[in-house]
Amino acid sequence: MENETNLLNRITCDPNLYGGKPIIRGRRVAVEHILDLLAAGDDTATILSGYPFLEPEDIRACLVYASKLARHERVELLAMS
Repeated sequence: MENETNLLNRITCDPNLYGGKPIIRGRRVAVEHILDLLAAGDDTATILSGYPFLEPEDIRACLVYASKLARHERVELLAMS
């Protein structure tokens, strides 16, 4: 399994996409959207079938990101330009 730092490197922010909200690998998919799908009961396979450009590690990255936020840890995101 990839370590948390490698997973979190998949989460970026682009001020031109979604108002700078965290997104996955510069794609037009917000982390919050994937978390909402998981919270609604969708499993990884269902999400990946709906977003074929995503990888299982992207979903794990969203969960690591959410876990760190829940602990009130600071998360530094890579800025896309």
